Amino acid sequence: MIERIIDLSDNPARLSIHLEQLVIESGDQKNTVPMEEVGVLVVSNPAVTYTQAVLSGLMEHGGVFLACSMRRLPIGMMVSLEGHHLQTERLHEQIEASEPVRKRVWQQLVQSKIVHQARVLVSLHNKDYGLIAMSGRVNSGDTDNVEGQAARKYWPLLFGDLEFRRDPDAGSANSMLNYGYGVLRGIVARAVVAAGLHPSIGVHHHNRYDAYCLADDMMEPFRPLVDKVVANYVRDNGEPAELGKNEKRVLIEALLARHMADGELRTLFDITARTAVSLMHLFQGKRKTLVLPDW
Repeated sequence: MIERIIDLSDNPARLSIHLEQLVIESGDQKNTVPMEEVGVLVVSNPAVTYTQAVLSGLMEHGGVFLACSMRRLPIGMMVSLEGHHLQTERLHEQIEASEPVRKRVWQQLVQSKIVHQARVLVSLHNKDYGLIAMSGRVNSGDTDNVEGQAARKYWPLLFGDLEFRRDPDAGSANSMLNYGYGVLRGIVARAVVAAGLHPSIGVHHHNRYDAYCLADDMMEPFRPLVDKVVANYVRDNGEPAELGKNEKRVLIEALLARHMADGELRTLFDITARTAVSLMHLFQGKRKTLVLPDW
């Protein structure tokens, strides 16, 4: 099945449903997309209107709705409450997962994230700057915060800027990262729900105000994919003055691209789904390791 990321940011539009098709009307143009192909719908133009049938239809087909702020960055997300026919049973298994299991999951997620950060640095600078070695020091639950130590080395090296800091409220390269992470979060949340897991119940993140703690946990190994795209864009074009149409296009194309996994080219939707299912099996005691990306 084709999965699409649709970003409505440039022009006012009206969305409706007709015969299981998402109808997008903008000016004199009218386009239709099968609802089952809509993976993530991003709405950032304040003049976009939609019917209740659009939201309910998107949820019924397992899609994700991302609402954006006036700065056109993802600020809210809606996913289906019914992602699997064994939802209740799997929810109990998720809740009852032991602390050692949760810590082991977080260890694997952090190790994978740092390994991929190292590979991004190698692709840019032909050196991993010690990050591969650091990934081997991540213990159960990452109680020594190796993730934070790696981040302090990684970010200045990524952009070749010793003053660079990750800031969710900043512009330029940070705005590209924020947008890419926002869409990625929607893709991962979709996979989590489809596996019968609840996105609010994390293995590490436990913010009482965050409805997507598990999605935030699970997306960690996938973040370097966005990082590499942004770093390459900044290297070739300089830092963007604002998050525009071209910057979004570059990020969406990367998230829709096929990546090597298990010896095959797969979409990010497929890879995240496999990771989420492996987590569910881990909660059930059927396996001890996650299926993680290996770009």
